[in-house]
Amino acid sequence: MNIKIKRLNDDAIMPSYAHPGDVGMDVFSMEDYELAPMERKIFPVGFAMEFSTGFAAIIKDKSSLPMKHGLHTMGGVFDAGYRGEYNVNLINLGGEPYKISKGDKIAQIIIYPVEIAVLEEVSELSESSRGEGRFGSTGK
Repeated sequence: MNIKIKRLNDDAIMPSYAHPGDVGMDVFSMEDYELAPMERKIFPVGFAMEFSTGFAAIIKDKSSLPMKHGLHTMGGVFDAGYRGEYNVNLINLGGEPYKISKGDKIAQIIIYPVEIAVLEEVSELSESSRGEGRFGSTGK
């Protein structure tokens, strides 16, 4: 799959795969910032991408950041038609401030194939074994 990428900021580090066969491309901070506990911040990452309809770019956590520091991404779905600057929305769920330095890996982008749904409004849905069972409906 070919993806077009446009640098929007001279300080941007283009996303990249760390190892052959990886599914997540590392995304890098363009700024120094200390994220306080429970603070949220959007980090612009200085690039835009173009890829085919039927795919989506999803921002996901770097595996060590939530485990070691409580840092999580919030949202981050980029549709095929979006041509603006990508960003990473981070929250610090840890108990200590977390220092992010320019050039640090702060998230990853995964390109997923997706189905584009056609919604059909109906008056009834078919029966299923779960029915309207919510949280805890399957027991402990």
